[in-house]
Amino acid sequence: MITLALSKGRIFEETLPLLAAAGITVLEDPEKSRKLILPTNQPDVRVVLVRATDVPTYVEYGGADLGVTGKDTLIEHGANQDGSLRGTGLYQPLDLRIARCRVSVAVRADFDYAQAVRQGARLRVATKYPAIAREFFAAKGVHVDMVKLYGSMELAPLTGLADAIVDLVSTGNTLKANQLVEVERIMDISARLVVNQAALKLKQAPLRRIIDAFAGAVGTDYTSPEAA
Repeated sequence: MITLALSKGRIFEETLPLLAAAGITVLEDPEKSRKLILPTNQPDVRVVLVRATDVPTYVEYGGADLGVTGKDTLIEHGANQDGSLRGTGLYQPLDLRIARCRVSVAVRADFDYAQAVRQGARLRVATKYPAIAREFFAAKGVHVDMVKLYGSMELAPLTGLADAIVDLVSTGNTLKANQLVEVERIMDISARLVVNQAALKLKQAPLRRIIDAFAGAVGTDYTSPEAA
């Protein structure tokens, strides 16, 4: 049995065409079903629905053989900023080029971020991506106090909880609606395919078929785990 870990929402929807390229169709709609394990048209392939932040954990510890998750989630899980995953038990063969967005710094429209950074002020930053934020500001020589939040990030500057936020930005409309402005772009994000290294050895043929199909669908080559 091959188990694929996905999260509901955008990544799930944008992964479906890649699964189709591998001849795999999910037989139930996760938005209409209460099931957390969904069957596919392939009796030896199933999909498990987990929180986006839990996808790398399920794959690393064998709860799933492979999964799709954002680069941001992988970095927070322990990957390096360049995406390398040594020591995690995970193999990242592909950038799937889906669920694209960016991680950015945003502040209130009336907050002089450039002046605060230039003067070396200590910033309070709210984010659910502390590893990304910490490394970014450290590289700039800016001292920050990190506030870990899990949602409604835009409220933090509006209520005085933080001077700035570090969050995912897609269109920027949510920032504008809350009188926030994007002041720095930290990195571009897309969804990645991650595979359990042990599973790749034990279930090499079926996993390679899926990886090859995904690679063909996104029009890219991938590196063998031995060279990764």
